Amino acid sequence: MDQPDTANQTKWLYLFIGMAVALNFSGLFITVMGPDGNLYATIAKTMVQRNNYADLFAWGADWLDKPHFPFWVTALFFKCFGFTTWAYKLPGILFVMMGAIYTYHLAKALYNKQIALWAVLILLTAQHIVLSNNDVRAEPYLTGLIIAAVYHFYKTHTRNSFWQLVLACLFTACAIMTKGMFALITIGGAIIGHLVITRQWKQLFHWRWLLAIVLILLFILPEIWCLYRQFDLHPEKTVFGRTGVSGVKFFFWDSQFGRFFNTGPIKGSGDPSFFIHTTLWAFLPWSLLLFAAIFQFIKKGVRNVQAQEWYCICGSMLTFLLFSASKFQLPHYIVIVFPFFAIITAQYLYHLTSVKSIRAVRITQVVVIVLMLTIIGTLQYFYRAETFTWLTGSVILIFLLALIFVPARISAGIQQTIYCTLLASFIVNLYLNLCFYPSLLRYQAGSEAAMWINKNNPQKLPVYVDDGMFHDDMNFYLHGPVTEITPETKGTVRGRALLYANTGVIHDFEAKGWKFQVIKTFKRYPVTRLTPRFLNKATRDKELSEMQLVLLHP
Repeated sequence: MDQPDTANQTKWLYLFIGMAVALNFSGLFITVMGPDGNLYATIAKTMVQRNNYADLFAWGADWLDKPHFPFWVTALFFKCFGFTTWAYKLPGILFVMMGAIYTYHLAKALYNKQIALWAVLILLTAQHIVLSNNDVRAEPYLTGLIIAAVYHFYKTHTRNSFWQLVLACLFTACAIMTKGMFALITIGGAIIGHLVITRQWKQLFHWRWLLAIVLILLFILPEIWCLYRQFDLHPEKTVFGRTGVSGVKFFFWDSQFGRFFNTGPIKGSGDPSFFIHTTLWAFLPWSLLLFAAIFQFIKKGVRNVQAQEWYCICGSMLTFLLFSASKFQLPHYIVIVFPFFAIITAQYLYHLTSVKSIRAVRITQVVVIVLMLTIIGTLQYFYRAETFTWLTGSVILIFLLALIFVPARISAGIQQTIYCTLLASFIVNLYLNLCFYPSLLRYQAGSEAAMWINKNNPQKLPVYVDDGMFHDDMNFYLHGPVTEITPETKGTVRGRALLYANTGVIHDFEAKGWKFQVIKTFKRYPVTRLTPRFLNKATRDKELSEMQLVLLHP
């Protein structure tokens, strides 16, 4: 390919990157999805309301499950912009964008600019990345922090720069203060794995790594102090049904390693194949190419160890294997290594030269594209999202026409296949973020009730919920406090008030002599547990439960 063509293709890549960035922001205003998203948003909201940024509280009690960093960042955005959906999601999306920038820089340093641009596009269109930017948890923060730390450690190694080391340790510390010590496995695995495989023994035992340990410990002192202050100084507090719980010990061990070895207070049951089939859908539309890329990378690496970089394969696969061996597994865990997966996949596609291999990739991606579009079309046919508008349909149609006609006109070979795959990802995720999720979140009754109360409670009547249920979706969105009560605590309510509960609990209140008037009914479904019967409009009503908002009379 001559230079003018290369420059022209680069312009198209920049355009597609711009669209991919916009795609990841398309879920910014969609209602925060529970249970985790609303829980984390409520914890950060409580920080601001209490003006207490050292202690974590959930459900009115001390909370010890995650470190502070994401809550500090979210609380800062809440402080600046208020308790809104977009203020909760924006920092997570920005950290993913930071991850994309560092993916570009690492891929460019290890390979070249073309691979770096492809890697960014693959990362930003991987299915679970787009999903994570809608359903924001801790992983978007980790995705940006881990790849940033690896890049600066790489620069520390190649440049012997003190300030690169400081930045690397700072990002590492923030990653640890996001998810716990397990972040060191991915970061350390990338750097140490490369040095071990390439037999750089002197570099492996360089004094800079000892300094790195000291700097990381220094940077995580705020987290240690907060945990010590909230828990270790108060052994009388009950956490996980026990007293004498050490927050510092939980941070260094139980939070992640306790889950891995199944010795902590939160336990699970693992399946060694879990993250294989999870990656198969989570890294769509690139997952089959990723599997081929990993195989080819290892195959070439065995033949010539010194000729390859091993940062990406070591950082990702060590984490992948440890997650697979863990007893506690959730699909979103694997997202943190997607920047490495993107670079591995991009370099594989770039180095494809044989006509046979390019044809095989094209056929594979055509099958993937057709399958993804068929699934989305089938979903809309049965689900019948009421948020599907002519404007949304027109946008999706434009991208569908672009998929059919544009790639062949602007490129050939493997790049044409890449553009087709990108456009298919845009179509799928535009439908999900513009139609499906806005419709789905209408069945998250707590947030719907809270937003209705905010608009229809001019007298600012107190709001009660039935005890025994988690109401983080209501707690975050309601412009006021929420108090838990039971049918037996009638004397605690003085004057008129609003009560939000399911119909069965409302009947219990009625049996205890409570007087009320039903003013609004909401349809409820656990939106993270989708089933075919719910997704089918014809059978959906049978899967829904009723939540009622009633006006209590004194």
